[in-house]
Amino acid sequence: MIVFDLDDTLYLERDFAFSGYRYLDGWMKEREGLKGFGNACRKVFEDGERRQVFNRALESLGHSGDGNLIPDLVAAYRGHPPQISLAPDAARYLERRRGPFGLITDGPAAMQNAKIIALGLDRWIRNIRKTGDWPQGYGKPHPRACEEMEGLAADGGPMVYIADNPAKDFVTPKARGWITVQIRRTGAVHSPHPKDDAHAAHVELSSLDELDAALKVQMQSVK
Repeated sequence: MIVFDLDDTLYLERDFAFSGYRYLDGWMKEREGLKGFGNACRKVFEDGERRQVFNRALESLGHSGDGNLIPDLVAAYRGHPPQISLAPDAARYLERRRGPFGLITDGPAAMQNAKIIALGLDRWIRNIRKTGDWPQGYGKPHPRACEEMEGLAADGGPMVYIADNPAKDFVTPKARGWITVQIRRTGAVHSPHPKDDAHAAHVELSSLDELDAALKVQMQSVK
C-alpha cells in the first residue's frame, strides 16, 4: 500500500499558511481595527521566521499583542477554512492510480481534517490516520500509525511511505521494512537534509510523476 504524508507532500504547506494569513487579515481588521496584518505575516514568513510569525507581524505594525490575542490568533488560524489545492503532480497521480492509498499526518486533528476536506482527498484515500486524534506522544516518529496502516493493507504488497521531512518521516517506516520516498518540493517548509542514514529516504524525487518508475527500480533492487 502506498501511504502519503500531507503537508509539503500532496500540497505546499506554505499555501495553508498564506490562506490563514489572508483570513486573519480580515479577522484583525474586525477585532482590532488593524490593517495590513495578513501581508505583515507573509513578509515575516518569507523572511524565514516560522515559530513567532504573529508576534513579529504585530511588532512590525506597532501592536502590543496584549492579553489573549496571540492564542486567539493561533486558534483562528488553525480553524480557518483553508483555500488550498493539490500539487498538480499529486492530483495527476491520485487520479491515475486510484489506490488503495493511506495517509499519515501530524498536527492538530481539526486543522488537518480541514485540509483533507479542502483538498478533496476522501475521493482517493480511504485509510487516514491523523495523529492529532490520539494523545500526545503518538505523532511521528512513533510507530502507532505505521502499525495501523500495516493492519489495513490488504494486497500483501510492499508498504511505501511518501513524505517530505527527514527529521521525522522516514526513520520509523524504514526501520519497519517500508520503502521510503522523499518528495523535495520548491518552497517546502522543512529542511530536506537528513541527519543520518537512518533518517534518509531510500529514494528522493521532485515530482510524483516519477514515482512509479522509481518504485519499480527500488523493488527490483531489494529482490
